[in-house]
Amino acid sequence: MKKIILLLCLSLFIASCGSKKRVVTSKSKTKKERVVKPRKRKEVKVTPEPAPKPVVIEDTPEIYNSPTEEYIAIYSDIAKDEMKSYGIPASITLAQGILESGSGKGRLSTEANNHFGIKCHSGWTGGKIYHDDDASQECFRKYKNSKYSFRDHSLFLKERKRYSDLFNLQKDDYEGWAKGLRKAGYATDRKYPQKLISLIERYQLYRFDNEVLGKDNGVNEKHIVVAGDTLYSLAKKYNLTVETLKSLNGLENNSLFVGQILYVKPLPKD
Repeated sequence: MKKIILLLCLSLFIASCGSKKRVVTSKSKTKKERVVKPRKRKEVKVTPEPAPKPVVIEDTPEIYNSPTEEYIAIYSDIAKDEMKSYGIPASITLAQGILESGSGKGRLSTEANNHFGIKCHSGWTGGKIYHDDDASQECFRKYKNSKYSFRDHSLFLKERKRYSDLFNLQKDDYEGWAKGLRKAGYATDRKYPQKLISLIERYQLYRFDNEVLGKDNGVNEKHIVVAGDTLYSLAKKYNLTVETLKSLNGLENNSLFVGQILYVKPLPKD
């Protein structure tokens, strides 16, 4: 009996379990829309190219054979202007300047702009410098600028009666002027005329007289040395001998350098 009751109870339990519905709770997942954000482009920094620098073309300075050549290049225009105004040959003015100032390197010219060794003399009220010459610490004129020295040289010769005969000579008679200056007492050196004439002919200073008088033949008598030039090649090019070329330019050897200025054609004296 007990077994029967136990089986009944078990059957009822199983039946009750089968009748129950399984409740499934489903959680609904809400899908979020995916928002695609646009990627930010990386800014590429572009460095601007630097503006091209302006090309400055500088004049190549001329290279001179000697301080004397440089002196001539600097002061030849002033000498020609003085010739036009006062009738003193430019060749004489330049030769005296070269000789008296040591081609512009002497103390009187560097410290006092005095290119002609003109002493103070009586009545001079301008600047002064003292320098040993014929006597110790003689008084010489001092100028603010070299051009005033050239002008004072012209006036010194023009206004003194003892030089008056020189102005009766031909304007390009540099030999007559050289001898006349010594005779009139400009210098005590007996070889003064020969020194002036030598400078004039060695550096062809008479060409400036020709220019003022309209006698310049217009031929380019200069050559600027370039790489590869030799005295032999230049002599052949300009129909000269090597010795003549050296003589025209006061060269003591056969060495040349780029940029050097050479005279390659003697100009006529007359």
